[in-house]
Amino acid sequence: MTPSVVLKFAAKTDTGLVRTHNEDAIAFDEACNVLVLADGMGGYNAGEVASRLATEFVRAELVQRLAPLSREGPASILQLQKIMREVVGAANDHILNAALAEPAYRGMGTTLVAALFDHDRVVLAHLGDSRCYRFRQGVLTQLTHDHSQVQEQIDAGLVPPDWGRFAPNKNLITRALGVAAYIDTEISDHVVQEGDLYLLCSDGLSDMLDADVMTAMLQADTDDLELLAEALVHAANQQGGRDNISVLVAQVQSCSKSPQIGTIDRLKNWLSI
Repeated sequence: MTPSVVLKFAAKTDTGLVRTHNEDAIAFDEACNVLVLADGMGGYNAGEVASRLATEFVRAELVQRLAPLSREGPASILQLQKIMREVVGAANDHILNAALAEPAYRGMGTTLVAALFDHDRVVLAHLGDSRCYRFRQGVLTQLTHDHSQVQEQIDAGLVPPDWGRFAPNKNLITRALGVAAYIDTEISDHVVQEGDLYLLCSDGLSDMLDADVMTAMLQADTDDLELLAEALVHAANQQGGRDNISVLVAQVQSCSKSPQIGTIDRLKNWLSI
């Protein structure tokens, strides 16, 4: 059976030039078109534990939940959003339980950005300041909205947007995975077009490279995604590499329109939510 969407993937994670170990983690599944990236935080090595638990859990759970859907027929966007929200919530519980079982991991947490592609849509979930960008026809668009103190100040008009990258509190996030029993996961969905390139990254990239620099790099060449991922990480290191740097890139090779779902099927989908 022809896949509903065909993606080309590449990934790269790097410790950077200042940190002694890498607290970022990445995971993706080419068969199910799932991408997950996390940037951990916490004392000792707990940050890297939280990010690894998050990415591995979310990837595995999404793959498991999506398998029966592919056999049952097309899923609605509402179903996919529901699955994403439930999986991220379960990942939060998973990290909290790991912290309770190991005192050294108390207080660990992680940002998260995850993408699920299906037909001509992508469903995003995120907490914190790890981001997802879309590069379409020469234009770079940030699809996620940072959950951070500095972003709240920008939204309130207290500081200009360009100041955010240099703010002393730019790394203070307001939402994260694994730090509380209740989380407010932001879920969104977007139309996908053939040729789109989606970039998931930790703040180790977005803090070092502004949108103009990333746009210029993406405009230069997106044919070799492995080379592109390497180039983005290298450029961030050239600017100081003050944090761990992680990128996941996925380019849409082809996609098909979401099937029209009849009234009965829509009702069934609605009742299942």
